[in-house]
Amino acid sequence: MIVERIWTGNALRNFNYLVACPDTGEALAIDPLDHEKTLATARVKGWQITQILNTHEHHDHIGGNAAVVAATGAKVIAHHRAARLIPGVDRGVKAGDVIKVGKRVELECMDTPGHTMCHICLRSHTDQPALFSGDTLFNAGAGNVHNGGNVEALYATFVEQLGKLPPNTLVYPGHDYIENNLRFTLAREPGNAAARTMLPEVTGHDPAKSTVTTLADEKRINTFMRLDSPGVIARLREDFPELPDKPDAKTVFTKLRELRNKW
Repeated sequence: MIVERIWTGNALRNFNYLVACPDTGEALAIDPLDHEKTLATARVKGWQITQILNTHEHHDHIGGNAAVVAATGAKVIAHHRAARLIPGVDRGVKAGDVIKVGKRVELECMDTPGHTMCHICLRSHTDQPALFSGDTLFNAGAGNVHNGGNVEALYATFVEQLGKLPPNTLVYPGHDYIENNLRFTLAREPGNAAARTMLPEVTGHDPAKSTVTTLADEKRINTFMRLDSPGVIARLREDFPELPDKPDAKTVFTKLRELRNKW
């Protein structure tokens, strides 16, 4: 499996992706908002885009579909309940469904509600697993729930699904927010040495060359995956003095998301 991360350079800081089969040159485009860069990248690589996967229905993830389909004839894949939200869906997928690219690339669909209620993440069936996490899991952060989402569903997705993936899973999110997210981590957990070490490495960085974190990294630097950290809880109680001595993980997650909304 070959992964090509495409930095759009737009104001929303989107990443687009091409996942290609090295045997056949067939490629899956993930959230190809910047259709020009996506098509140009495939052309330079000698790949044929045969499928598009939209992680969810927001315009900054589906806005390039029509142009890519017009240029390639690619089939559009999305959550099985997203057909009413995304024009031109050819295949609706559920948890456990597999998207095959070429001869030997397999990507398993995960039904990951929270950011929206029709959100798909993809996990690869490879020795070095990869997660294409859309707007659910960001580097050092979590998606918002402003536009059709639900914070309790997002919490369940993090704890019951993403947090149980193998530690060496590579994380490919839909946006580059790592610098600001690390600053939030350090505001919530000033003693987080891993976040403090990583911040200078990404401050003012070129997102096209941004580091690819693993799930193990995320569990060290991502506040939303550190819900039992005494430092996180102690700092949280300064903002929410009504918290019990041992708040449950869902409460910690919800309060962190509330604070991140204003960050």
